[in-house]
Amino acid sequence: MRSVSRRALLRGGALGVAAVTVAGCATEERPPPVAAPPDPETLLLRELIAGKERTVALYASAASARLEPFRQRHEAHLAELRRRLPPAPASTPAPPAPSPTPSPSGSAGGASVRTLRDLERRAAALRTRQIKGVSPPLAQLLASIGACEAAHALALSRSL
Repeated sequence: MRSVSRRALLRGGALGVAAVTVAGCATEERPPPVAAPPDPETLLLRELIAGKERTVALYASAASARLEPFRQRHEAHLAELRRRLPPAPASTPAPPAPSPTPSPSGSAGGASVRTLRDLERRAAALRTRQIKGVSPPLAQLLASIGACEAAHALALSRSL
């Protein structure tokens, strides 16, 4: 008969205690998993989508055929932003609807060209700050959208 060393005996005993401990943990009720905080890029995408929806609505309110290409470009931006938004899990409530866009003052027939130009300038300036810390593909999209908005602002300035 072979003798068992003290180390082997202790090691075997420790493994047995660990197995009993793990088995005991398996029967404990665990609290439901806490939802992870929303991804910062997803939050940014939602913010961008809400802003683009307001911009499209302002262009639509202007009701000018010469502004139609601008509105169409913003709709293309909106479609691309929506495409990049990950689907919300079934248990997550839908984000709140964007607040209604106030009608611009001083324009009875909708948004004025001056209002749209200022909106485009502010949006283009904002894109450079939004690029920081996002993934390269989203940064590239934001840079492209910002360049388009800057071109819109310039074109609208010429039409004043």
